[in-house]
Amino acid sequence: MAGNSWECLVHHIDGLFECAVCKKQLTHRSFLNGHIRIHTGEKPFECVVCNKTFNRGSHLRSHLITHTGEKPFECTICCKKFSRSGTLRIHLRTHTGEKSFECAVCNKKFNKTGNLQTHLRTHTGEKPYECAVCNKKFNQAGNLRSHVRTHTGEKPVECTVCKGKFSSLRNLQAHLNTHTGEKPFECSDCNKKFSSTQGLRYHLRTHLGEKPFECTVCKRKLSSLQNLRSHLYTHTGYKPFECSVCNKMFRRARDVRIHLRTHTGETLECTVCRKKFSREDSLKTHLKTHTSKEKEAE
Repeated sequence: MAGNSWECLVHHIDGLFECAVCKKQLTHRSFLNGHIRIHTGEKPFECVVCNKTFNRGSHLRSHLITHTGEKPFECTICCKKFSRSGTLRIHLRTHTGEKSFECAVCNKKFNKTGNLQTHLRTHTGEKPYECAVCNKKFNQAGNLRSHVRTHTGEKPVECTVCKGKFSSLRNLQAHLNTHTGEKPFECSDCNKKFSSTQGLRYHLRTHLGEKPFECTVCKRKLSSLQNLRSHLYTHTGYKPFECSVCNKMFRRARDVRIHLRTHTGETLECTVCRKKFSREDSLKTHLKTHTSKEKEAE
């Protein structure tokens, strides 16, 4: 709105300035002027570096720091630095444990409004972020960014242990558990543990009998996207996984790990009778001979 044509949006009430659109009240006229631009869409403050525009001068000043790299706001506890005072305030809550924002549906608390807003979508089912390639929708912008990498093949996150590359920090964190042996995710049905939430989700389908992924070639149904991809190689003959010792090719990473034991001599031992096996599936089959004997003894 040009000039003072937005004057009609201002109400004066007991010394406060009230927005006629959303009824928000502010103590200063200058604060209200900036607020009104949210409704009008006016962004008169332009960055001279990248031409991005803002509805408040303070927002422009904060933005300019992203070009200079300056981080003038430092946490007094851990010395981490930030470009904006607001970001520092939010960070401090990680030290204090303060969670001021509560979900009205389930009473779960959060340390910032952005996390609460994202959480609320789990109740509403809202997925405002859509992939421009395949139209899949997501409830978080970060999840969309990670998904887009499945189309681009980009893997910007690297494991410091084995140099493996991953499309997201979440995938890297799950992968790191394979190095530490940590399996923090437990199945409530059979108590089997997994290194990632994704692994647990796939496993739960074995209890439910759920197989949501269908092969377009033979119509076979599988419980995970990873299993579907491996299965598709049986049609194409593609074997992307190579043994680093003898260069033999395999269609699954798991098959390479099993094969490597023929070179290293590594074995898997039965905890009951100490018999050794080179394959996990052989060990699992063998273990059933002990459980069946136990049942017979009963």
